[in-house]
Amino acid sequence: MKWMKRLLFLVFAYSVCSILDRVKDRWYVFKPDYLHELAQAAVHEHPNDINAIIPYIVSNLTTEYSPRVVAINPNSSEWVLNNAGGAMGAMYIIHASITEYLIIFGTPLGTEGHTGMHTADDYFNILVGEQWAFDPPKLEMEVYKAGSVHHLPRGHVKQYKMHEGCFALEYARGWIPLMLPFGLADVFSSTLDYWTFYHTVRITARENIRNLLLGKI
Repeated sequence: MKWMKRLLFLVFAYSVCSILDRVKDRWYVFKPDYLHELAQAAVHEHPNDINAIIPYIVSNLTTEYSPRVVAINPNSSEWVLNNAGGAMGAMYIIHASITEYLIIFGTPLGTEGHTGMHTADDYFNILVGEQWAFDPPKLEMEVYKAGSVHHLPRGHVKQYKMHEGCFALEYARGWIPLMLPFGLADVFSSTLDYWTFYHTVRITARENIRNLLLGKI
């Protein structure tokens, strides 16, 4: 009887998750094509100047999207370090919700690692610098320069490298909470940087709550 109840629960949970996965598109606010065009415009207006590119992007986002529709974090001083998949950099969380996140990610030092396997599509718009990627069984190096976008479909994995001074506008759409273990696991397994963990969770939770209050999932 216990196994029957567990089986029924698993079937029910799977059915609910399948239905939600099929309708998740209705909760998306941002469009990958618009964000790519915005990133290209920022690169064109302020080539190789990340300090000018970031306010340009945030200003355009706050103009394009009403605060009654989506919450955008304008405080570009809220940078937090991030270790994931062997790579280390820092991120500024512009938007965070259950189905989308938008961040600036990068490092002036350069880094490389594993992309992770995710439940979301990831669009990595290069703003300054250059990113390389390796996608076996292809043995050629993928090269992404400023103004280009590196799309990683959900469930796909690669090795990647960000060269010195590389920063990107990263947009993910899908089930974001399931990506968090990858982004936070290194705190417990290696870095033990609980202060950074606290700030990451605090900012992410705050932005999720702001969007939930707007009815944005």
